Amino acid sequence: MNVSFYGHVRQYHNMKAEIDANIAEVLESGNYVMGPVLKRFEKELAAYHGMKHAIGVGNGTDALWLTFMALGIGPGDECITTPNTFFATAEAIWVANATAVFVDSDPKTACIDPACIEAAITPRTKAIVPVHLYGQCADMKAIRKIADKHGLFVIEDNAQGIAASGDGFKIGELSDAVCTSFIIQKNLGTFGDGGAVVTNNDQIDKEVRRLRNHGSEKRSCHSMGFNSRLDDLHAGVLSAKLKHIDEWSDLRRKWAARYSAGLKDARSFTLPHEAAGYRHVYHLYVIDMKKPEHRDELLGFLNGCGIDAKCHYPIAIHQQEGYPWGKQARIAGPIPNSERNAATCVSLPMFPELTAEEVDHVIAKVVEWDRTK
Repeated sequence: MNVSFYGHVRQYHNMKAEIDANIAEVLESGNYVMGPVLKRFEKELAAYHGMKHAIGVGNGTDALWLTFMALGIGPGDECITTPNTFFATAEAIWVANATAVFVDSDPKTACIDPACIEAAITPRTKAIVPVHLYGQCADMKAIRKIADKHGLFVIEDNAQGIAASGDGFKIGELSDAVCTSFIIQKNLGTFGDGGAVVTNNDQIDKEVRRLRNHGSEKRSCHSMGFNSRLDDLHAGVLSAKLKHIDEWSDLRRKWAARYSAGLKDARSFTLPHEAAGYRHVYHLYVIDMKKPEHRDELLGFLNGCGIDAKCHYPIAIHQQEGYPWGKQARIAGPIPNSERNAATCVSLPMFPELTAEEVDHVIAKVVEWDRTK
């Protein structure tokens, strides 16, 4: 049995009528950029988060750096984040001409460790950028407390955690802005690329809207800005899908629970940790090998069995060849957990449209390999 990593085509077939109707609406309207379907989706997305504003932009990376720019973060400023995530988190800081400061991650959740943040703060620190890695919220209560103490902005990188929540808090409730990605791989993904900024801050809303559209607040009037607009076709696809996001998140949690039950006796790796009181939405189901050399072994075995397991993210940002050492990046203290996470992580297939038979087949093959160790 072959098991794919993503279920994009299955998802489309399951809701083809809804998606096709929204696409047809856009095509028939003749309004494809900054049109009514985008405006409708922005209202829907803001309402879903329980927040005032949502601004559709070109992608999740743009959502981050446009937010930094809207807050006046730039040369000489520092943003604290972690290196065990996708490169774009730090890249967005660099695009804004600020400095990325890396601290270690929590050994259980792999999200930024609040205990490491305060020691990294300097007079140049302007923001903390937690990543809700794999679909689990970072400890936003602790992060907000630190930010308030030192007068810092908090910008959530929520490319992986829409529909997640923490112990007594929702995403966006304890930050200045939430930045998300809609690339097809995400829990809420379009047929291509896209992103959004969600915020209660009127000034961020005004500035990001201006910056995304060539610095324009009204037709033919421009200032310094960029071209980063979520088009109406993508907005139509996302509008159809947003209605199902909680249902899909429940299915992800169902398959994650089935994986964990079937793999609980494993000897060679540890299972994902869900913090008490949190709602993990399993953008990825990631196991951590106890021995780094076993990561590629297991991946090779599963791939050879027709199971499309992957690795997220095998090279920490500070270990990337393109890492900009110098004024734009520094490491604050040791980061052994982040480095180990990068060296040991294996992602098993995870999408709502999986079947019980597919999940059980993956479990059986992982157990078969594990018994040889």
